[in-house]
Amino acid sequence: MPLSEHEQRMLEQMERALYAEDPKFASALEGTGLRTFTRRRVYLAVAGFLVGVALLMGGMIAKLVWVGVAGFLVMLICAVLAVTGWRKAGRPGDPAPPTAAVPGRGGRLGRHQPRKGKVMDRIEERWQRRRDQQGQ
Repeated sequence: MPLSEHEQRMLEQMERALYAEDPKFASALEGTGLRTFTRRRVYLAVAGFLVGVALLMGGMIAKLVWVGVAGFLVMLICAVLAVTGWRKAGRPGDPAPPTAAVPGRGGRLGRHQPRKGKVMDRIEERWQRRRDQQGQ
């Protein structure tokens, strides 16, 4: 269930107050979210991919087909994990994803700025604004 605009404003005020009161604690909490976990998963997948390459090459050199096939499978699984994790992690400059995202807004709370070039996002944003205006 999405948060109302009033609840979103209250949550933002509480976040600002936390940063103002104890910035060290707030920054420590900020780094333990989903983004950090996803980045760690991507790095491990890249390392696993390199292990898969080593297994594939070792299997070819030792002429052991099963080692080469195992290496290829490790590479394939790690590549899929890395690509899916990379999409979830987001860019380093992006703000951290909110804890309670509003569906149809791309994970942004209370912001009425559609992403450029995304037609469906703009349509959903307009629909949400109309619904919010009728509810007031």
